[in-house]
Amino acid sequence: MSKPRLLIADDHRMFRQGLRELIERKTDFVVVGEASTGHEALSQAEALRPDIVLLDIQMPDLDGVAVARQLALSHPEIKLVMLTMYRHDQHVIEAIKAGVRAYLLKDADAEELLDVLGRVYRGESALDPSITARVFQEIRRLSGPPDAGEALTPREREIVTLLAEGHDNRTIAARLHLSEKTVGNRLSEIFQKLGVANRTQAAMVAIQRGLVATPGGERLP
Repeated sequence: MSKPRLLIADDHRMFRQGLRELIERKTDFVVVGEASTGHEALSQAEALRPDIVLLDIQMPDLDGVAVARQLALSHPEIKLVMLTMYRHDQHVIEAIKAGVRAYLLKDADAEELLDVLGRVYRGESALDPSITARVFQEIRRLSGPPDAGEALTPREREIVTLLAEGHDNRTIAARLHLSEKTVGNRLSEIFQKLGVANRTQAAMVAIQRGLVATPGGERLP
């Protein structure tokens, strides 16, 4: 079985080297390439076809959000993780809209980063716990009237509520007394109904439409 492949895109060489050493020493990931600019990240992703691209926001010539947006269109099979020092809510929201599966701050613990990479590789999503509540509050503030859309069933609302709280499939299954396979199937149906591509976008859209409560317990009007 082939090992998962990772591309690191960050304009600080020493930081890239440290990440490579950490990831290859403590996980099964293979770092197949490094990029120091946005355009290098695009060309390396095209040539190397990694499973995950680990992106910084601030890079020369093309920022991480723009890179994510282009990769999401040209190579939707590549999973995108943003690792950055920028904690501004709007950066997070724009990254999620661009197709990023996880958004983590550079001051996170090494073990947290490694856990997030594993979760993203398995098809999950993650936001840094220190910014999750603030981001959802910002989503609420920016939201217009709820979009009726295709209604979620009561069970689907339960699932997407737990999703918005940051739980993985195993935890959701245990909480709702379902199998992980059933949760995965239900999530695919939820994504289709909400018109989204991943878990983070599903949580954001569900909160915007007033389908679930925010992490603070307040439901959109």
